[in-house]
Amino acid sequence: MNERRVSQRIPMGLPVEIRWKTRTGTQKQATGKTGNISGNGLFIEIPIRLPRSTCLTMNVVLPGGLTQVPLELFCQGRVVRWKGEGQVAGLCVVIDEYEFRPLSMAGSVGKRPPKQLLRIPGRPETSSKRPSI
Repeated sequence: MNERRVSQRIPMGLPVEIRWKTRTGTQKQATGKTGNISGNGLFIEIPIRLPRSTCLTMNVVLPGGLTQVPLELFCQGRVVRWKGEGQVAGLCVVIDEYEFRPLSMAGSVGKRPPKQLLRIPGRPETSSKRPSI
């Protein structure tokens, strides 16, 4: 089996909220937890199987013990595969754009519009498929 990983995966079980549009244009959302995080993507432990290339908006809450202040990682990406074998099922997602945001005291994760998202070099432009926020 060829190894396709570009960066090291770090095991982390952090809360994550995902949002996407169905093929009919209906906005959907779900919550899960990260299984691991890398510089390029996430494995999200969630019992939802989405088609490859589905565009997602993701919010990962980074607790204050991990950072100086509570932050959220807001990112946009797409599903690259579904992992269903073994004990943990979930989505393998590549990150195309991301932003770190201070977590508000009101807990409005994912409710603020993005400012300037950081593009990951070498990734294709996904603006035409990106879910609305």
